[in-house]
Amino acid sequence: MNLRHANIRMVGKLVVVAAGMFGFGYALVPIYKAICEATGINVLALGERAIPGAKASLPANTQVDTSRTITVEFDANSRGPWEFKPAVRSLQVHPGELATVMYEFQNVQKRRMSAQAIPSYAPMQASTHFNKLECFCFNQYTLEPGEKKFWPVVFVIDSKLSKDVKTITLSYTFFEVGGKTPTPPVADASEHGAPGAGS
Repeated sequence: MNLRHANIRMVGKLVVVAAGMFGFGYALVPIYKAICEATGINVLALGERAIPGAKASLPANTQVDTSRTITVEFDANSRGPWEFKPAVRSLQVHPGELATVMYEFQNVQKRRMSAQAIPSYAPMQASTHFNKLECFCFNQYTLEPGEKKFWPVVFVIDSKLSKDVKTITLSYTFFEVGGKTPTPPVADASEHGAPGAGS
């Protein structure tokens, strides 16, 4: 009888401990948030309070210069039997504005190939103000026979670009890796006005 009584008491203690652990775990989240907000350790906890009114309180992007419009022309050249072209031939963008253009590439050969693109700019002074955030020219790619890919170029034109520049030509030359590498773009004044200069 004493053994049975002891077992019941032990079960009761275990139930109390389990309930206490559950309650502590349930209360841990608000306690953690309160401590983090008070100490400033967790920026996410502080940011959550601003989410409901975030849309209304977001300031305008002052980095975009809406007083200027630049025409960006896209050119594609290939050193080999494959197809390579931009989805659009030109875009009009404001300095500081994020823009994206897609390029299409297809391996029309009956063999696997690896290739990479080399960019060039006209006028050459635009190259230091043409900031690419994402570009297929950063990597080499391998395509199977007949395989087609679409690759983005995400860019921003620096607002410090001279106001005399109204048009920029971004030209890519795609060449097969392992083949003859194209000559890097040359700063020749006679080529600046032509699309794909130096490619």
